Amino acid sequence: MMVLLSQEHPELPSAELRSVLRSEGIDFSVIESGSGYEVIDAPRSTWKILKKRLAYAHEISEVIGYAAADDLDDAAAEIDWSKYVRESFAVRIKKLCGDVDSRTLERTIGAIIKEDTGLKVDLEKPWTLIRPVLIDDRFILTRRLAVISKEHFNQARPHKRPFFYPGSMSPKLARCMVNLSGVKAGDRLLDPFCGTGGILIEAGLMGVRVLGADIDWRMVEGTRENLQHYGITDFEVIRSDARDLRLDEKVDAIVTDPPYGISASTAGEKSEKLYREFLDSAHSNLAEEGMICMAAPHYLDLESLIDERFSIRERYSMRMHRSLTRVIRVIERV
Repeated sequence: MMVLLSQEHPELPSAELRSVLRSEGIDFSVIESGSGYEVIDAPRSTWKILKKRLAYAHEISEVIGYAAADDLDDAAAEIDWSKYVRESFAVRIKKLCGDVDSRTLERTIGAIIKEDTGLKVDLEKPWTLIRPVLIDDRFILTRRLAVISKEHFNQARPHKRPFFYPGSMSPKLARCMVNLSGVKAGDRLLDPFCGTGGILIEAGLMGVRVLGADIDWRMVEGTRENLQHYGITDFEVIRSDARDLRLDEKVDAIVTDPPYGISASTAGEKSEKLYREFLDSAHSNLAEEGMICMAAPHYLDLESLIDERFSIRERYSMRMHRSLTRVIRVIERV
């Protein structure tokens, strides 16, 4: 199976993919990994899970074979296309790296498939899309299984929700952070700085039981409104200081984007003190094998605030604008 990944970040897309596979208990191995793609050995039905969960990915395909860039037509002639093509088809080359005459090659491969199967070409809405992917001087021949729709991420942008507040995280990054935390449907996830509920929305849409907290009543009410807007019913949102939060039931993951600097939303506290006290609370609320996935500004030395109770497993930097880089950390409870 081949997953075409977003190239918005050099590491996050691959990390997200692998975290989803692990959290869903899928037996997999990585065959090949590169810029913009990953080839994995996994059960075929895995594509249905990946389509539903991934944020930083574009397409999922079944690998049919491999060919040198100058030998694609000969390699295609050796394939029994009746095993892969139904109803109608089209051939569209994807160039990750390298250059070829795509249009000529697509027509050539299309003619081979048509002669082999007798099926018609449909360039508008083909039943089957054959997807040769060019990487340097070779092709990985694939059949597309699914496209990761971006419609949700566009429609769920913060300013399009019923309740909006500036500074909210994008739904794509929120979804990725939920995936990095290792949760699956039925697990319990906490965002103790829930703001407008963006992280909770993405987790709730996956079937995760979500719990949000915020010190600001406006955020509590707004998050409830936003969750209901997206049809999420298994949730609880409470007004609480993240540092004093004590839950009756431990959570499987904490995913959060705490506020930066000194503001009303931090109750006037400096970031270092806020984060340190939040980690104290998180330790008591997190299940033994639970994970924290949290964002922090680049200028905050979170490593110096973490004691022996936690260990940073993964760390990714994302430049947001000229003066801010957001650092995403996956932290495990030791």
